[in-house]
Amino acid sequence: MSENPQTPTEEPGDHRPDNGIEGGGAGWKSRLVRLASLRSKLIIPYVLLSLLLALVGVFVVSRLVAASWHERVSNQLYEASRVAADGIVRQERENLENLRLMVFSQGVAEALAARDVEALETLLIPIMLNNDVDFVSAIDPDGVEISTWDLDTSGETYIRTQGYDFSQQPLVANILDGTLDAAGDKYVGFLEPVLGKVLATSAPVYDDQDNLTGVLISGILVDRMMREIKTQALADLILLDMENRLISTSMAEVEEIQGTLEQIGAQAQAAGSTQPVDIELYERLYQLKYTDLKLRSQTVGSLGVALPNSYAISKEAQSRWIFILVFTIGTAGTILVGYALAQNIARPILHLRSLSQSVASGDLDQESGLERTDEIGELADAFDQMTENLRQRTAEAERLYAETAQRNIELAAINKRLQEAQQQLVQSEKLAAVGLLTAGIVHDVKNPLTVIKGTAELLQEDDTLSPEMRKALSLIREGAVKANKIVSDLLTFARQAPPELKPQDLRETVQAAMRLTTYLTRQAQVRMSAELPEQAVITVYDSQQIEQVFINLITNAIQATQEHGTLRIRLAQDDHYAAAAFEDTGSGIPPENLHRIFDPFFTTKPAGQGTGLGLSVSYGIIASHGGRIEVSSEVGNGSTFTVYLPLAENSSASEAAANAN
Repeated sequence: MSENPQTPTEEPGDHRPDNGIEGGGAGWKSRLVRLASLRSKLIIPYVLLSLLLALVGVFVVSRLVAASWHERVSNQLYEASRVAADGIVRQERENLENLRLMVFSQGVAEALAARDVEALETLLIPIMLNNDVDFVSAIDPDGVEISTWDLDTSGETYIRTQGYDFSQQPLVANILDGTLDAAGDKYVGFLEPVLGKVLATSAPVYDDQDNLTGVLISGILVDRMMREIKTQALADLILLDMENRLISTSMAEVEEIQGTLEQIGAQAQAAGSTQPVDIELYERLYQLKYTDLKLRSQTVGSLGVALPNSYAISKEAQSRWIFILVFTIGTAGTILVGYALAQNIARPILHLRSLSQSVASGDLDQESGLERTDEIGELADAFDQMTENLRQRTAEAERLYAETAQRNIELAAINKRLQEAQQQLVQSEKLAAVGLLTAGIVHDVKNPLTVIKGTAELLQEDDTLSPEMRKALSLIREGAVKANKIVSDLLTFARQAPPELKPQDLRETVQAAMRLTTYLTRQAQVRMSAELPEQAVITVYDSQQIEQVFINLITNAIQATQEHGTLRIRLAQDDHYAAAAFEDTGSGIPPENLHRIFDPFFTTKPAGQGTGLGLSVSYGIIASHGGRIEVSSEVGNGSTFTVYLPLAENSSASEAAANAN
């Protein structure tokens, strides 16, 4: 069964296209409205027919069974009473079985005779935990409590009490007196220890010579037992003792109804009747039935069972809902058929709507996947063409964005290289200016220093001089020597020779610098190590100058490192540069000094211990080779100086730098 949608009538002057794409939001909305209407026409008849059949069936069947429910309530009351009584008897049997496990456990009789609480606890607690026993009491032959273990409200630990006199309790007195009844030497009754009333069973314990060593009592909390039995009996329970006093009930607000329950129980016991009686509890009508509770052939109390009169009504309603469920399941097939027909028409439209929402959220990889020859097929083809156009335009936009991003990265790299070149140029200009200044004054200073040194040495040869004069001349000579060394360093800085470049293995220069500084590291107790690659690291450099740089860096690291510190030298290479890193565990360089360490005459060493030219000379040597020096440092954690030199195949920069010098 199908229906063809009618073509809408065009009003004069209204030329809106109806192809599902160019028609805009109004076309989509109108088609969705027609879709919903068509699906409803298919589903509603099946749904109405199914509901009619279900209502008629439920009415007829419920009328047939409603009359029998009130009679069944009475039968249910008797059945609940039987189930509850059986449950209590079964629980008493479980108590007896648990008690036998305890009585006949090896060592229990001896522990009772010795009144050893710790041994009893070790033997009995596992049995209690494994068998859901709430209460166990160990009693000596005099009827005095050795120890009682009472399960607390958490259900995980036991409260222990001692010293209570059980000798007057029938459960214990009969055993101590040696009384036997029709069921034997074990007795059952109700006790009320610390945490609540207990259905308890007692038994004697004898040693190997059949001497009575004590009594064990095992039990379960009555409230817990009543809750468990209520779920089986499907009714509220009331438990009275032999004096018609309330022991426990599964009903709420016990204080309000306790007197009523006890009164009715007393009346039933006096009349010897077990017939149900009507009673109002909680402003509701109940049917209540009492029977004698017998355990081990003895009457220990009365058991009451209560069902609300609304039980019949609830059962009738329950039956009605069951029949409704049955007829609903019977009509589900009809509903599914209608739904399948509607979905066969609606599914492709809903599919296209979902795809359109995905495209609107940015997912352009959607395709309809519909192969149909009707109008829906045409709509699907138009949708696929639209998404293909969007993907092409999006791909073009992403390509342009990627090109722009790549150009930005290249520009950033160029800018970084320009900044580095600018920094090197500034440093080189500083070095050149200092060199020109130094070259002009070094010669004039060096000659007088030589005269002062020679004159002091000549005067020291005069034997007539006093010791004070000799000491003064010695100080003059030492000062002249120290000043001459400073002047020599200045001259080296000012007249730095251009490097003699040739391809060499940088590993050999590192090893040579380490050999020349071995004495210094041993004297300073600094451990020096090197990590060198297995293959050769070929760069174009002046071995003497680079060795001077490495020795200078090693010496500075040793001076900055405390005893038992470390200096690690690592040599590596990439596609363009060789990198020699000198990593120490020294004191580090403060951040405010990092940008000044390569400036001429800047030093952090105490006065007289450095000229501040070592790192400047090293910087100039590396710059003349087309390389660079980088430094990273953290105060207290050491410093790392890294020297970068172009590899042999990338040596144009170093050669150009050498030619410029």
